Amino acid sequence: MMDTTDKFIVFDKNGVCNHCHSYDEYVKNNILSSSDKKKFLKELISLIKKEGEGRKYDCIIGLSGGMDSSYVAYLVKKYNLRTLIVHFDNGWDTEVATENVKKIIKKTGYDYFNYKVDYDEFIDLQRAYLKASVVDIEVPTDMAIFSLIPKIALKYDVKYILYGTNIETESTMGSNWNYTKMDRRNLETIHKTFGEKELKTYPYYKPMEQLLFKMKKIKQINILLYDECNYSIIKDVISKEFGWEAYSVKHGESVFTKFYQSYILPRKFGIDKRKAHLSDQINSHHITRAEALNVLATPLYLTKEEEVAEYNHVLDRLGFTDVEFERIMNIPVKSHNEYSTSMLYGNFIDRIILKLIEFKPLVSLLTKIYQKNKK
Repeated sequence: MMDTTDKFIVFDKNGVCNHCHSYDEYVKNNILSSSDKKKFLKELISLIKKEGEGRKYDCIIGLSGGMDSSYVAYLVKKYNLRTLIVHFDNGWDTEVATENVKKIIKKTGYDYFNYKVDYDEFIDLQRAYLKASVVDIEVPTDMAIFSLIPKIALKYDVKYILYGTNIETESTMGSNWNYTKMDRRNLETIHKTFGEKELKTYPYYKPMEQLLFKMKKIKQINILLYDECNYSIIKDVISKEFGWEAYSVKHGESVFTKFYQSYILPRKFGIDKRKAHLSDQINSHHITRAEALNVLATPLYLTKEEEVAEYNHVLDRLGFTDVEFERIMNIPVKSHNEYSTSMLYGNFIDRIILKLIEFKPLVSLLTKIYQKNKK
């Protein structure tokens, strides 16, 4: 389903694109057979429980109320893992998402940490990204989540972070459709250029914390690699187990994300992410190409009234007038690399860290400093 809206797509002599070839290679190297999945998962759960002995929690999971994270919550409960659930509240959760999270917390009985960023501060950051005219306006949310959970793992001395990325259905993405989620320098440059408020409550995963995280060898495991990947089955399981309610579109648990994918991306950037997700579902044999074409033939908004209502609601929350927002929508697209980035020296720093993590006295010293500063 991918096409030249991905500017870097390449087709072979048979008309097969690089995404299909990459998918086949990636799945071959990462997806285990059904029997191997069960064996590995059994061993993994035993290891997590063993390393959790003497600690309050065996693992941490993030929960948005979406399908993947809700299924991870089901799995950790199924295997009786002592789990801390973390939610990042940026003020854009739908009522359905909020209810889904509540149902899961009630059913599992797990401890729940809901981190509320200052909403005005976060809106200011989102406004800055829109003014910057870059494609990945979801970086502020994703970076906050990817920064917050490791910080909490350090705080509670948890050895495992479990998450759910369904690589059978979320591997394909246009090369120019998004940006890395951990380039803090890029975020701060965009915010400094276009923002107005100080980032006081936005999670900051400090360099010392990143170093300590790697030194303590905290593991981040994509548990969906070893369990179910068929969305039809996953949906049935979590609906039955939690009373989970589905969304009208993928990532519909966030009002902003839905508007971003349904309105901003197609109109300003010419990107329909359904093409990537549907391509993966075809390659994983979960749907046929004919079924995917039928989905693409369906408008992103079923009615004009729905589109207008969502447009007005989001603009009101963002504090833009129609004129201001339309001007932003018509600004030429810019690359994230047109703003300062840490990508050039990031790999070099990682190599240094890999050397340092073997020096155990340093790990002990940094742990003491971190615990002291945390109090």
